[in-house]
Amino acid sequence: MAKRDAIFPAGRQALYEMNRYSAAIRSGDFLFVSGQVGSREDGSPEPVFEKQVQLAFDNLAAVLKAAGCTFDDVVDVTTFHTDPRTQWETFAAVRLRAIGDPPYPNWTAVGVNWLAGFDFEIKVIARLPQPA
Repeated sequence: MAKRDAIFPAGRQALYEMNRYSAAIRSGDFLFVSGQVGSREDGSPEPVFEKQVQLAFDNLAAVLKAAGCTFDDVVDVTTFHTDPRTQWETFAAVRLRAIGDPPYPNWTAVGVNWLAGFDFEIKVIARLPQPA
């Protein structure tokens, strides 16, 4: 059985400890990243939706980097939206800047009614880069 190895981005481990979960778990050849939201350093939600989405992607990028990954290593994405119909265009613009060129990862978007004060959350699975 593969060992479960917790990954934390620099400067945010206290938030994960306070809420009692890991930012990501490295297991075998994969990285399983917990849902990332547009939280500021103190854990509070960014009130402007576009900035909240960008911050969620930035927080995700920091977790990926802590594990030695980039968005190019992401193979599966799930996003959670409190109002997909009105938020989609804004979200899609941020998404395209972050994800880059094809081939794109698998993607599932889910409408939800509660995200603990946030309007957007993103979780991913990435394949860990193999040493050359």
